[in-house]
Amino acid sequence: MAELIETYRGTVYPWQCDHMGHMNVMWYVGKFDEATWNLFAAIGLTPSFLREGKRGMAAVEQNISYRRELHAGEIVAVGSALVEVRDKVLRFVHEMRNAENGEIAAVCTLIGVHIDTQTRKSRALPAEVLQRGRALVRPYKE
Repeated sequence: MAELIETYRGTVYPWQCDHMGHMNVMWYVGKFDEATWNLFAAIGLTPSFLREGKRGMAAVEQNISYRRELHAGEIVAVGSALVEVRDKVLRFVHEMRNAENGEIAAVCTLIGVHIDTQTRKSRALPAEVLQRGRALVRPYKE
């Protein structure tokens, strides 16, 4: 995860596990979502910035590839990278690992569009956000 920014660290709780004994898919999505907001904050898309500017981010595509099971008590780390930054669009990746052994548990790729929350239409990202985002763009290869 050296070239990725750590955007989430947490634990798999017993109540997050399903009848198969591993973390249920809904919790992968939740942990990736928390990582997303930390990645956005790193480029200036903080909750207060979005609220005050009547801006938002809309997920338009999300793909998750599950690689290894995670079980209750395991520590999870998510590393993230921006893969592409366009005028209104961010494409990014999250890599979830078992923090103890480093094995990749899941990879999530997403595309988000910056929107005006009043008109519900896409809107250009501010120049300072584009600049910070482009500085963090990394090619991603597993």
